[in-house]
Amino acid sequence: MADGTRSLRGGSPASSPVLGGRGRSVVVAAAGGSTLPGHGFRRVTLTKPTFCHYCTDFIWGLAGYQCEVCNFMSHEKCLKNVKIPCSCIAPSLVRVPVAHCFGSPGHYKKKFCTVCRKSLDSPAFRCEVCELHVHTDCILFACSDCRQCHQDGHQDHAHAACYIVVTPECTFGRLRNMILPPSCVQLFSRNFSKLHCFRISENLQTETDEDDDVEGSTQGSAKDIQISTDSSKQNFSKQTLKIFDGNDAVKRNQFRLISVPRIAKNEEVVEAALRAYYINDDQQEYELQTFTQQALLSDDVINRNNAAEDSNLGSVFRESVPEAWIIRAKPKDEEVIRIYPAWLKVGMAYVSLRVNKDSTTQTVIKEVLPLLGRQTECLQNFKLVEVLMGSKQVQRMILDNHELILNRLKDIRKTSIRQMNQTRFYIVENSKSIVRVNLFVSGLPPQLSPEEYTNILKDELAIKTNVVSVSHVYQAQGAVVLEISCFSEAERIYMLVKDTTVNDKPLNAVVIPEVMASKIPQNCCPLLVFVNPKSGGLKGRDLLYSFRKLLNPHQVFELTNGGPLPGLHMFSKVPSFRVLVCGGDGTVGWVLGALEEIRHKLVCAEPSVAILPLGTGNDLGRVLRWGAGYSGEDPYSILVSVDEADDVLMDRWTILLDADEPAEGAMNGMAEPEPPKIVQMNNYCGLGIDAELSLDFHHAREEEPGKFNSRFHNKGVYVKVGLQKISHTRNLHKDIKLQVDQHEVELPSIEGLIFINIPSWGSGADLWGSESDNRFEKPRIDDGLLEVVGVTGVVHMGQVQGGFRSGIRIAQGSYFRVTLLKPIPVQVDGEPWIQAPGQIIISAAGPKVRMLKKSKQKQKKTGSLRETRVDSTSGSEGGR
Repeated sequence: MADGTRSLRGGSPASSPVLGGRGRSVVVAAAGGSTLPGHGFRRVTLTKPTFCHYCTDFIWGLAGYQCEVCNFMSHEKCLKNVKIPCSCIAPSLVRVPVAHCFGSPGHYKKKFCTVCRKSLDSPAFRCEVCELHVHTDCILFACSDCRQCHQDGHQDHAHAACYIVVTPECTFGRLRNMILPPSCVQLFSRNFSKLHCFRISENLQTETDEDDDVEGSTQGSAKDIQISTDSSKQNFSKQTLKIFDGNDAVKRNQFRLISVPRIAKNEEVVEAALRAYYINDDQQEYELQTFTQQALLSDDVINRNNAAEDSNLGSVFRESVPEAWIIRAKPKDEEVIRIYPAWLKVGMAYVSLRVNKDSTTQTVIKEVLPLLGRQTECLQNFKLVEVLMGSKQVQRMILDNHELILNRLKDIRKTSIRQMNQTRFYIVENSKSIVRVNLFVSGLPPQLSPEEYTNILKDELAIKTNVVSVSHVYQAQGAVVLEISCFSEAERIYMLVKDTTVNDKPLNAVVIPEVMASKIPQNCCPLLVFVNPKSGGLKGRDLLYSFRKLLNPHQVFELTNGGPLPGLHMFSKVPSFRVLVCGGDGTVGWVLGALEEIRHKLVCAEPSVAILPLGTGNDLGRVLRWGAGYSGEDPYSILVSVDEADDVLMDRWTILLDADEPAEGAMNGMAEPEPPKIVQMNNYCGLGIDAELSLDFHHAREEEPGKFNSRFHNKGVYVKVGLQKISHTRNLHKDIKLQVDQHEVELPSIEGLIFINIPSWGSGADLWGSESDNRFEKPRIDDGLLEVVGVTGVVHMGQVQGGFRSGIRIAQGSYFRVTLLKPIPVQVDGEPWIQAPGQIIISAAGPKVRMLKKSKQKQKKTGSLRETRVDSTSGSEGGR
């Protein structure tokens, strides 16, 4: 969504008339009202092609209007319609601050900084759960207006912005039925970064340049602030100054650069310095102080403005001009501060209260409560909380009852006048919150009891059983869910797991939110999204970001971080949900297998599964009409297609592999044979030449995985491997025996035997063929039957894939026994290996699975689809 949506995040409460009270000036702001963007527009001459930031259309002619503070560009005709707030007032428009989720800096093409509005020509940050992009040196000024995606233990509403700007109940737009409502998700997230909360890998950045060494610091900002527009002046008439905004910036050596004329007066320099820090206050309330190393050490900065002469009229520059200055706020005897009622349902956005040198936290609470309609309640039931709305982290601090408010404001401004602009005061009720952090820990030995898992965690992680308990156990998968009632203990365990191995297998921990199923609307069927970022052409990385932005990021899971089980556990109490798997056929089988294993622990035991094909063959995706492979389609339209898809049933099959030979390394051949191995099959199972090609491809990919990043290259390797096998001769029919439904079947002269469950094989080929045959029933994916087909070699396989021939129809049945007389290559759904001599038994795998087949209905007209998308993104993106 364009910037027009971002303006909805904060909302701007309108002020009501001044109310009297004990001689103090008090303003009560109503919840709702018009938004004042706060821009300072001026007419500018355009020297290069420019687009309007409001309507995104090209600005024709030579003139446009640009905000002097945030560089917002607009047509003259668009000025009256601009609702997007200027960076200088954006923090004041946020009702409930929510920090952004920034990963590592990267390169983002055709994007603009949300703070300075300039293009991202240099490495920049991107919020992984909303559409915010920001320069590395602008990040300190980014507003903490990200989407609110969950409750954090004491909040009882869903949206930060919709709470004021739109109706109280956000409709979530077109995707409303598939979004997990934020009000239904609870996550105790203190001590965990946003990346941890949303299970985001820091190394998954799109369009990044690994050769760049970027620090997330504002040191040496290249954004000079010009206070003169006269281009005829020469460079020697200008001087560049470093401006610090407080002691914290001095200690960190974080400054902004301004460029001013050498004859500039103090007030002009102050104005430029405030503009550099996106502060729109009265310049008369600020002053400049020179900066020296001695000043840093002694904390006694000399104020040049205290000179005997009238410094407001004279130039700040003399013969000896310091290159660095600190901008300070002048001391005040009284101020007006805003007190926000936080989560008190009082029907107003904030209360403005005048405080003086005698005002304490307790007196502020005493004066604010009557204005909120709480005059009869006890003061001890409330507290005043100071909130710093940092872009990366929202920090909260409870103020002492006897703290002097003016002194507190003075300390904040001394630290950073920018931080003062990002600081809020909330009045909140005292409440006893119960801490409950859920950690999903996997990688443990399978098939152990809860007590045995607890003992392992005691030994390896030194868990404290008085605050840590095992709430769920997944024995077959070797995973447990820990419920932790202490934030510091949860953080310690989470960090320690990263470096812990049990039986030479590394452990993995994932922070899991709790879904309050009782709060999910009756007509809501949330979509659980699994993405494999390693599938196919590595398109999964972009899809992770897109789906987090379009849905609630808590319902999007990266499969390389713990597999599908954490997501299925999180949705275990959801009464009705669907699943979208973004990956190849192997990834789909992985998710279906995990679903089958824990089906009995799910309230929704049979969720329907859709596919976004990212693999090389994608045969199952083809059969269900999801296409031959993802090639950059709009993720929003994909979600709409999933919502409109039809439910179908599909057979799954169990393959029992029982080898006769003893395990490798057995002494004197006296050891017992390997225990039977069980695998699940969705698409097809191949023996002989088909599996041999898959095995060679698999080995080639293991040797050079970096080259296998596109479907085109992958298919080229398959062709190359196949050509190398043409001259080889195999007599598979002499090396195996086949029994179908208890009947022996004589095999023709073949090199490959394939059992197919779906009418697509080898990237879309029709191996069974369409010819009618009275010997067999017409194949279906839900008929409880498998088709058995033979191929005579590589040439025959090529002819089948080219559509010139079909395979050799051999049998159709529901129970199969294959006897291997020698080691033979075997592949199941693209996963190959060499199988030792023995028995292979194929039978139905229990209940059929529910899949989603893309509907044949025509898509809606492009225009209407675009309109519904605007409606969706403005309300549905997790909580605007």
